[in-house]
Amino acid sequence: MMHQDSKDELLSLPKEMPSEAVLSDVAELFKIFGDLTRVRIIFVLFRHEECVRDIAQKLEMTQSAISHQLRILKQSRLVTSRRDGKTIYYALADAHISSIFGQALEHIQE
Repeated sequence: MMHQDSKDELLSLPKEMPSEAVLSDVAELFKIFGDLTRVRIIFVLFRHEECVRDIAQKLEMTQSAISHQLRILKQSRLVTSRRDGKTIYYALADAHISSIFGQALEHIQE
């Protein structure tokens, strides 16, 4: 038998639920995190910024493959870049991305 408070919560849920567009964006965010190569890049950038060459060396991948994934991460606003001379450095976009990744890592390692 359902308690009255539980029933009221279910009935009020649609009022509190974000729009389909917002929920779709959340689903897209998790899709971006759903790729192993992108997660490995995020791990490298979790501590500090890096250039493509260094990321490629650390992950033992080609610079081309890393650049492709960084483009996706940048388009998804998970990564930012800055130019220093001819070198472009990449970093996690903000504390939210770092927090999401850190919490996921913590959760898995429990």
